[in-house]
Amino acid sequence: MAEVQAFQALRYDVGQVGDLSDVVAPPYDVIDGPFQNELYKAHPCNCIRLILNRDEPEDAGVEDRYARAAKFFKQWQQDGVLIREHENALYVYHQEFEWEGTKYVRKGFLGRLKLEEFGKGNVFPHEQTMPGPKKDRLALMTACEANLSPIFGLYPDKENETQNILEDAALSLTPLVATDHLGVVHRMWPVTDPTAIARVQAILADKPIFIADGHHRYETSCNYRNGLAEAGQLNDTSAANCTLMMFCGMEDPGLAILPTHRMVSGFPELSSDDIKAALGCHFRIEEVDNAEAAWESMEMDGGQEVFGIGTPSDGKWLLLQATDTSPMIELAPEQSDVWRGLGVSILHRLIVDHLLKGKHPEADPNFKFVHLMDEVHSGMSEKSCQLAILVMPAGIDHVQAISEELERMPPKSTFFYPKLLSGLVFNSLS
Repeated sequence: MAEVQAFQALRYDVGQVGDLSDVVAPPYDVIDGPFQNELYKAHPCNCIRLILNRDEPEDAGVEDRYARAAKFFKQWQQDGVLIREHENALYVYHQEFEWEGTKYVRKGFLGRLKLEEFGKGNVFPHEQTMPGPKKDRLALMTACEANLSPIFGLYPDKENETQNILEDAALSLTPLVATDHLGVVHRMWPVTDPTAIARVQAILADKPIFIADGHHRYETSCNYRNGLAEAGQLNDTSAANCTLMMFCGMEDPGLAILPTHRMVSGFPELSSDDIKAALGCHFRIEEVDNAEAAWESMEMDGGQEVFGIGTPSDGKWLLLQATDTSPMIELAPEQSDVWRGLGVSILHRLIVDHLLKGKHPEADPNFKFVHLMDEVHSGMSEKSCQLAILVMPAGIDHVQAISEELERMPPKSTFFYPKLLSGLVFNSLS
């Protein structure tokens, strides 16, 4: 049973901070050092000081960063920079963006979800996690006693009934608006109507929730809760039983899963003829004019077994259509048929690890992941890789099927754009 809760969020008082755009930030894991400094300069209360506090010369250790973040979080509440919602609310959340010439509006809402261990309830992951980020996020969560960034959750709702209820309740409300560094416009409406909230909770009670992004944060929330339980500091009403999440219907028209292409290094210089010789027994291959022609054909096909491969050594592009993927059964015997049929699975297991490395056993392939055609063109023209490979993104149906099998997709199988902002709402756990 998925238990969705309205809550009294902590959020910025725009009367104090001014433009909300100056105090929000993308998730910590997409912020590099220079961008971190930019966000520090944007506003003295930018949430970067919470989600990714920077090292200072006088720090005795990494713990000082977490303590400093906690101090800011507490001080901003005391000073009224952060205010608590007067009533329990669900927060309608729109993201307006453009990608490769197409405009989208992704619609969802922010709320709390009662935690369930993966595999023991209605919450399903689809990506692998690593211990380092979870250790870091747990230390920050423990210091601040709060969820500082939302997890991205998906749920099935063919008629978008849940979102429509909240959209109707928000019609008379004025949104809070922020524009991020990529030009994405974020709008949020706090909905406190108890009837609308109750209807949403009832509909979602029997729905599965699939984690789209934020697997590390979800597992960290579970670890935080479990630590409190072991210390005897948890009861049924503790806020730590829940985590902050953005809920989006899987059928939402603005939900776009975008491609993540691969720039592959670690091979000797490979020509288009080398690719034909290595892959020709398992793929139908034809030369095309450029990356755009390959991608257009891939999109028209729409399947997972079609790829575009560019060879910088001779500047050529090939369109590949799989004709025999039977080796995948032996290459990934522990995985389901759905997993073995993913484009990224075929790419990594069959094309790179099996066929190309079979021809070049000395190769040590490594990958740069890119999203834009401009990045693909740069890699080709600069010859910074031996191969540029276009791959179709996994679809929502793949995410659902693989999650329900309790499997994890290969890395970078999905790219949900845009990222959710940090700083719109915070969920106190104290």
